[in-house]
Amino acid sequence: MPSKKSGILFALVGVPIISITLPMVKLSLPSFDPWTLTFGRAAIAGTVAVILLKIKKVPVPNKELWPKISITALGIVIGFPVLTTFALLYTTSAHSAVIIAGLPMATAVVAVIRMNEREPIGFWLAALVGTVTLIGYAWLNGGSNETNFVADAMLFGAVLSAAIGYAEGAALTKIMPGWQVVSWCVAVLLPLSVPIFLVTLIQGWANHQITYVALGAFLFTALGSMYLGFFAWYRGLSELGVTKGSQVQMLQAFLTLVWSAVLLGEVVSIQSLLAASVVIACVAITQRIKAKSTLIT
Repeated sequence: MPSKKSGILFALVGVPIISITLPMVKLSLPSFDPWTLTFGRAAIAGTVAVILLKIKKVPVPNKELWPKISITALGIVIGFPVLTTFALLYTTSAHSAVIIAGLPMATAVVAVIRMNEREPIGFWLAALVGTVTLIGYAWLNGGSNETNFVADAMLFGAVLSAAIGYAEGAALTKIMPGWQVVSWCVAVLLPLSVPIFLVTLIQGWANHQITYVALGAFLFTALGSMYLGFFAWYRGLSELGVTKGSQVQMLQAFLTLVWSAVLLGEVVSIQSLLAASVVIACVAITQRIKAKSTLIT
């Protein structure tokens, strides 16, 4: 029987892996075309997924599940990666964290609409305070002078895509393990991802010098961000519930800023300590409110 502690633990494993995605994509862009990056990570993850599914002898899902799998795949494998990758052509990964900080709230709202999850007002107040704090912090420390309407529009679209993908994927984890959900998502898109990856890679080969740093970052986005990170993340969402589990992701934008400072040399203000404390407190509050609500009902 899954416990809340294990759900939080899995979420806290998945979020740091996913949080490094934007800096890794930024490191990869000088050596790879955006289309190559986006569909390459999907193609590599999909190939590994097919091998793993074969080894584990996992049966093909029933046909009524494929619409949900497709929606999840479009959100987390196509929508979010494509939009964030192209946004990073016009802005920094730190600034991108400003918009991505709204993802936990967006995911919670989608869960309420899609999965009929209900939370007490205290949960929403804590989630709102955490989100506003994180957005304010990210804005101040992520380079507010580097705004770009096109980039921000794509990032807002990425948030919506990921929120839908997270909610639909979490619903599927009630039927199959999280690792199977993400495996089928990347596997089903192989007929699309592999040709686009190979064509764009060949076309861009002469125009880009592939460095070891860029190659390593690209492979991480394929195996870590696109695949293994979701093993833990979907398990956490499944055990905690989407609205509650999504609030753990408030830590993601803060971690992205840390990764941006470490990997890209972007300056992060000393105010990060205060902001981190507020966000972590809000995450803890959302967990306690839900736990008390569960005991009462």
